[in-house]
Order: sequence, then structure tokens, then C-alpha cells
Amino acid sequence: MNLRRNKKGKGQISEEVLLELKEDRRMLSNVPDKTNVRTNTDRRGKTYDSSNINEYIAQKQSGLRYKVDYDVEVICFTGNKKKSMVCKGVDISMTGILLNISSKETLEIVKNADKILLKFEILPGTLPEGMEMKVKIEASIARTQLMKDSSYHCGFLFRIPLSLYSSKKKGRYMLMISSMLLFFISIFVILMRAESVIYFRFNKILYLYSIMAAVFLLSRYLFGALYREVPLDVDFTPGVTVLIPCFNEEEWIQRTILSCINQDYPVDKLEVIIIDDCSSDKSVEKIDEIVQKLYQEGEQFETRSRLKYIVLKKNSGKREALAAGALEAKHELLVFVDSDSFLDPFAIRNLVQPFKDPKMGGVSGRTDVANTYTNGLTKMQSVRYYIAFRILKAAEAYFDVVTCLSGPLACYKKQIVMDNMERWLNQSFLGQKATFGDDRAMTNFVLRHHRTSYQDSAVCQTIVPNSYPVFLKQQMRWKRSWLRESLIAGSFMFKKEPFAAVLFYIGLLVPVLAPVVVLYNLVYVPITRHVFPTTFLVGLLLMAFLMSMAQMLLRRSTTWIFGLAFCLYYEAVLLWQMPVAWVTFWKSTWGTRMTQSDVDEERRKDEKKRGTKRKKAERRPAD
Repeated sequence: MNLRRNKKGKGQISEEVLLELKEDRRMLSNVPDKTNVRTNTDRRGKTYDSSNINEYIAQKQSGLRYKVDYDVEVICFTGNKKKSMVCKGVDISMTGILLNISSKETLEIVKNADKILLKFEILPGTLPEGMEMKVKIEASIARTQLMKDSSYHCGFLFRIPLSLYSSKKKGRYMLMISSMLLFFISIFVILMRAESVIYFRFNKILYLYSIMAAVFLLSRYLFGALYREVPLDVDFTPGVTVLIPCFNEEEWIQRTILSCINQDYPVDKLEVIIIDDCSSDKSVEKIDEIVQKLYQEGEQFETRSRLKYIVLKKNSGKREALAAGALEAKHELLVFVDSDSFLDPFAIRNLVQPFKDPKMGGVSGRTDVANTYTNGLTKMQSVRYYIAFRILKAAEAYFDVVTCLSGPLACYKKQIVMDNMERWLNQSFLGQKATFGDDRAMTNFVLRHHRTSYQDSAVCQTIVPNSYPVFLKQQMRWKRSWLRESLIAGSFMFKKEPFAAVLFYIGLLVPVLAPVVVLYNLVYVPITRHVFPTTFLVGLLLMAFLMSMAQMLLRRSTTWIFGLAFCLYYEAVLLWQMPVAWVTFWKSTWGTRMTQSDVDEERRKDEKKRGTKRKKAERRPAD
């Protein structure tokens, strides 16, 4: 795994745990070559067949190699003899592993073996999430290389891919266990809500809320399970302009830019524009550095004509940065990407597929957490992100009414964006300029007259907060924008598909009323009626298990238990941000970055402090 220093500011811990890919010696290894000088080849020149696009993608992904440094036991069988030794792993993929062998004698033992078994443990954070497990697999030698220190690098080919090995090893049991638990939990929740119907006459408001909450939650899982992404049509490649707004993102911006330009997409159909919002760090230097490097790539990649950056003269905000880029865009679709989002090489190709429907106005991709294994907080967010996209957003996509085309990766028809640009830039609420919630605001403009969807195969990764102070500020900002934009969406959602509209309004009421309901059940009832809220607590626990079991079923990840932890943390901490959001959702400060609104807020606080000190000094009697 890769421990990456984090320079993002106060509150963040010093290191991030990230997957560390073995870099291809070519910067644009995924970009189709118009001149056919090279095409569809990996690091060693192996050619893939791209006529079957799904098989081609699977082959490319299985060939990705990740750097590792853990011990691997090599067990060699020669005749009736068995010899084992411990070697150090160098890198690993789904199809093989590279080991460092210390001596020629050891290498000869391995070469002469009739059968080779490799025994090792895939540690969390060294392969994509869900692959962590203990492995004992048959392998064969693929290649050897003498190193400068007289040791040998020996490449082994697994008898079966690790993805298939994982499926055979734990997939069947996890599928059975998680499916059974999901079934029984759902039945139990339904029975508990049936009890609510029986006792409805005793407390109509409380039990009505319980029924609504159960209907909303279970319907999300039902329609999330029914969701199907739009199949990939290799011939459907509309023109796309990727816009990357950047503000003080010197650490990640180069990786973001490279992931956006290094796409398996026709060269003449994809351009990338970076817009720096007057950063005060070295972001502009980093942007120029990577752009100049990319300009040196072969002429067949046309980087000079389809990659550029803009530096705004003053800090204006994310919306203004995106607007500046949109005015320069030459293609029919706009993709908004955050400056710390890293796109999968096939993200753009998959993201555009729903636009085959002429009524489609916007599409969201799936956002995974890049720094999942940094600490417990990032693991909780990883589960939350996956469920939020794969279940909640997928359920909305079933009706073509996705209510938030998320900022890390979202695609819009350019004409719709341009038609609503002025209102988006000048949006205000209760007299305050709206500076955040730009993705929800634009989604509302699109959704009012068009369809919106979600494409699960269009994947990007993002860096999430790794400390609680930063995380809590982010969540408060999100709650404020959710409340503001949900109230706006409520003015037109009744025009959509009836069932989807009903679920939207239930989904608006349930979180808003949740703090009151929790106080009533956990404080008022025990004090006034001397009854322990067993049923209520069991219901909360079961709903938390729904999230964890869905993570186990769909992703087979060891992080599933953190879904339960997140739900408990939500009830204990995050839930109580909602009442604050009720009375402050007009605020426009970010809290996690110094936008102009944040600067103004800091200035007002400083002036207030100085005024308080001055008054105290004036009241202090003279000596």
C-alpha cells in the first residue's frame, strides 16, 4: 500500500493510505491511437482484442499491477520432495505476482519444480476493495530478470485469476449469508412496521413516521436491486468536454488531469479544460507542469489542441470557474470533475451511454473512496459512499429522477447548462448568494424539464476527509445544500412519475423530522412513561444492518462492519446537525476551504472579537 503525505491543511492526518499502481511507462496508455503506431497494448506490448469491448475492459483491468511489499511463501514440489521458502512481493495483479528471489540457487529450485503453490495474504489497501483475503494458489513461472543487486525478479502466473479465486473462496458463502440476513432483516422491519399500524391509533404522528421511514428505506433497496445500467455501445461516442475547477489542490491536481485525458475515448471527441480559481498555493505550477509534459506526447494524441488551462484573475467560486470552462468548451456534453477525483480509464465511455435517450439531460457516475484504508472514519465513508450510489442513487435512476448528479463525476448536455447558466451563477436563497451545493443546484435546473440518471460502470475515486473536524464541516455544508435544494425540487417533483414523487417527499420529511422522533423515543417516552425504547433501538440496529449486509453482498468487502458503525455514528452525531441546518441553511460559507464567503465570515468574526475587546476595555476602570 502507499502512504501518501497529505498537505490539505488543518485537521487532516499526515498520511493517506492509497492503492499504488505500477505506472505504465507511457503517459497516455489508454488513449486510442489514430495512426495505429500502437494500439491496445499493455506495458509489455501484449495486444488486447477490442472488438468485444466488455472483454477488453476486463482484460485491461485484470492486467493492472499494484505495488506490494508483503511476504509470500513459495512451496515447490519436485518428485516426492517438498521445499518451501519465503520471498518478498514486488507487485501483484489479478493474474499474477512478481516476487524478489534472493539467490540463483533459490531460483533454480523454483524453476525445476513440478508444481508451485503460493501462499500469502492480500492485505487491505493493496488491491481493490473486496479482494482482501488469504490465498493459497497454484502458479507457474512466466519470466525472470536479474537485478543490479544480484537478486532476481520472478514473475508468476496464477492458475486462475484472483477474482475467480475470490469468488470461489468466499463469494458463495458471503452471498448466501448476506442474502439470508437481508431477507430476515427486511421481514423483521416489515413486522415491526406492521406493529406500528396496529398501534397507529395510540400515537398517529409517531407511528405514521415509522411506517414512512420503513417504506422509504426498503423501497430504496428494492429499486436499487432492480436497477440496470445502460449497456455499453462502443459506437456511441458523442463529443465530451471535461471541466476541472481547481482551488488550492496542488497535491492531487496532476493525478486528476492525467486520469481525465488518459481515457479510452476517441481523440477527436474528448477535450479537457482545467480552470484554476486563483489558487494561493502551487496549483498553477503543478497544472502547467503536467500540461507541458502531456504536450510532449506524440502528435497522434493531439494534446495541444484538446488540453488547456485557464487561470482566473480573482477567486470567484466553483460555479464561476465551471462557467468559464463551459464558455470555452467545443463539444455537446460537459463533464464536471472535482480536482481530487481520479477517473477510471473507461469512465467517460460508460458515462455517456444514457444519453442515447434524447430526453436525458444529465448523468452521474459512481464515486468510490480512494483512501478507504487510512483510518476508521474513511472506512465508514467508503461504505456510505458505495450504498449512497449503488443503492440510493440507483433506485432514483430506476425512475430517471436522480436528484443529485454528484460533483466528483457528472455529465450534462451543454445546451441545458448554458440555458441555465445565469440563474445558476446568480442563485440566492433568503437573500444570500449560494456558493456551495453547485451539483444539486444544477441538477435541479436539469431535472425540472429533463431526465437524469446514474451509470454504475462510470467510476471515479475521490479523497475523503480523514479527520472528524473536517468531516463534520463537510457534512454540515452538505446538509444545508441538501435542505435548500430539496425544498426547491419539491416545487416540481410532483410532476414526475407518481411513485417516484411520493418517495421523494417521504425522503424529504424523514431526515428533517428524525431529530424530533429520536428525542421523543429516547428521552420523552422513557422519562414520562417509564418504558425502555427497545422496539425503537432494535429498529435502528436492523436498518443499520441493512447497509452493512448490502455492502457484504454487493462488494464482499471486509469493511462491511463499518456500515453499522456509520449508522450508529449518524444517530449519535450527524443527526443533530439537521436542527442546525434548519436555522442556518441560508449560510454560504464552506468551512473546509477559504472561499470569498469564508473570508468575509472570518473578517466579521475578527471585527466582532475586536469590538468585544474594545467594549471590555472601555468598561475596565482606570488605574
